[in-house]
Amino acid sequence: MTEQLIPETSGSTRQRTYVVAICTTAYVLSFIDRQALSLMIEPIKRDLSLTDTQFSLLSGLAFSLLYAVMGLPIAALADRRSRPVIISVGIALWSLATTLSGLSKSFAHMFLARVGVGIGEAALTPAAYSMFSDMFPKSRLGRALGVYALGSFIGGSAAFFIGGYVIGLVKDVDALSLPLVGDVHAWQLTFFILGLPGLLLALLFFLTVRDPARHGLARDASGAIRKGAMREVFAFLRSHTRTFACHVAGFSLYGMVLLGLMSWAPAFYMRTFGMSPTQVGYALGAVVLVANGAGVLFGGWLVDRLTHRGHTDGAMRAGVIGAVGMMLPVILFPHVRPVWLSLALLAVTMFFGSFAMPASTAAMQVLSPNQMRAQVSALFLLVLSLSAVGVGTTLVALVTDGLLGSEARIGTSLSLVYGIAGVLGTGLLWLGCAPFRDSMAREERLTGRDVQAAAPDGAVG
Repeated sequence: MTEQLIPETSGSTRQRTYVVAICTTAYVLSFIDRQALSLMIEPIKRDLSLTDTQFSLLSGLAFSLLYAVMGLPIAALADRRSRPVIISVGIALWSLATTLSGLSKSFAHMFLARVGVGIGEAALTPAAYSMFSDMFPKSRLGRALGVYALGSFIGGSAAFFIGGYVIGLVKDVDALSLPLVGDVHAWQLTFFILGLPGLLLALLFFLTVRDPARHGLARDASGAIRKGAMREVFAFLRSHTRTFACHVAGFSLYGMVLLGLMSWAPAFYMRTFGMSPTQVGYALGAVVLVANGAGVLFGGWLVDRLTHRGHTDGAMRAGVIGAVGMMLPVILFPHVRPVWLSLALLAVTMFFGSFAMPASTAAMQVLSPNQMRAQVSALFLLVLSLSAVGVGTTLVALVTDGLLGSEARIGTSLSLVYGIAGVLGTGLLWLGCAPFRDSMAREERLTGRDVQAAAPDGAVG
């Protein structure tokens, strides 16, 4: 079996750049919709009469459960059908669900709306990863993925800035009256403002993005293209059990720190330092934009640099480097004073924590056959969502509410939960480097598929 190389004529540099740009824009909106919830924790808890644990279910389980579960059938479609159409429908769905979050009058209503956000966002990332792998050479895939991952932090930063601005603007207004809706609180208005632009982006995506030709298709012994059915995906994963066990578990623990801090940092700074939502929005918006943005781009560059130097486990190595750099500051930042020093250590944590996004994705994409890439990504995102977003955010709340018994001790909870997760994640990623090298060599030896080549030169970055 020989993998078909993508010819130089399969899309211009301008086309490839546009696809990355519009996918990144969609990712920005998805994280704005997702992240704004954490900044509005106190007014939502007050108006809906929620506990920390209930709020963690809204920001964690409600989103992650359907995001993870629906990711599998949607990814299976993405490995066979038009990826731009799938992404367009997903953008429209999560944007509508975000808008409906602003109509919530109870925990149950908000929970269902966040479920809708999760279902819609499940359509974007696996399909986008799959398209990028058909457009860029493996030696430059890390930078393309880094640019895409940057969207999550631009979106997170924008959510903090926009949310902080809107909350500050209407902080003295008990309720606003809107046509057809009636009286709404400031946090509800924020959801309306954040959700509606996505409907326009969904239409633009549908009209302007073409599905790239698929390349790197695995074939069976007779030379026929394998269908990439889920049973074949699981068979492929079983053939690399040690590699994917270390990859999935290691990056999930690593991601637990990054995604958990995105959810809980606003509450920590409001409770510990007495900052207002507007102050927190501006401070964390700057941290996420600068530290996470720089980290994800540097992480993508590092993956490509290590790969270019001949390290077939370059993506795993980049993950180890980031996890090591993150461990100490994530333990220290909740316990130092003054606030600027805490924010500085948080920024260091976020910089190194962001390496996980391009590194984990590049590792999956270079090893997996084309017709399995979206499904392998979806399986990874399933575990990541349930563990990092679902369990990770809720575990902090349970430790704060149950073990420590005080909302004011959330900093201790963050250090304890995410410090342990960081150490375990680092160890697993280190242990996974050698199996990953073996898996790369075995794929080339057994299938004849050149896992280091599959796309034209000329990429973003």
